[in-house]
Amino acid sequence: MATTTRTNQRVSSEAELETQSSDARLVEEARRGSSASFAKLVQRYERRLIRVISRFVRDADQAEDLAQETFLRVYQRLDQFDPARRFGPWLFRIGVNLCLDHHRRRRRRIWGWLFSDSGTENWPDPAVADPRVKQDTAQEVQAVIAQIAEKYRVVLVLRDMENFSTSEIAAILNRREATIRWRLAEARIRFQQLWEVRQGRGRAAAAASEGAAP
Repeated sequence: MATTTRTNQRVSSEAELETQSSDARLVEEARRGSSASFAKLVQRYERRLIRVISRFVRDADQAEDLAQETFLRVYQRLDQFDPARRFGPWLFRIGVNLCLDHHRRRRRRIWGWLFSDSGTENWPDPAVADPRVKQDTAQEVQAVIAQIAEKYRVVLVLRDMENFSTSEIAAILNRREATIRWRLAEARIRFQQLWEVRQGRGRAAAAASEGAAP
């Protein structure tokens, strides 16, 4: 088991290095005016970028617009990219910042749709006898997430929902890995505490309702 794990980690690390090297080459070619190279970068990252933005933006069309704006800004700032760093986290930093700025300007909360998938992916789980159970749980989770401070929410979403590594999140948010690990631990603690309080209130309300029934 340990040998298999080490092998998988080595393969994953090699694949990441290969992607990083390929990204750096494509960025350099795009800097020199190759639209085909930049198109390859867009093709490589577009799907995941839209998915990440969709965690922060309720409207699917708006998410796609923000993704396109992200790629536009990336293209305009290619000369600012440090080839010694990874391209992916730099791209997602621009995208996440656009999302946060978009909602701050409109004074809207961005977390109501975090734990929902969009479009045809949002089918009921056949393992759940009543799909309303899943929906109710998702709504409860959304309500709890909405109470967590933004700097913790962002880390929680990127790590636990989008599976970014702590080093990637550190690069995206321009923070030290130690800071990201601390924020993630704090976010999980706060979520657990708020969840238990909310569930306790729910049980108390249900008990009171049963007691009042004739």
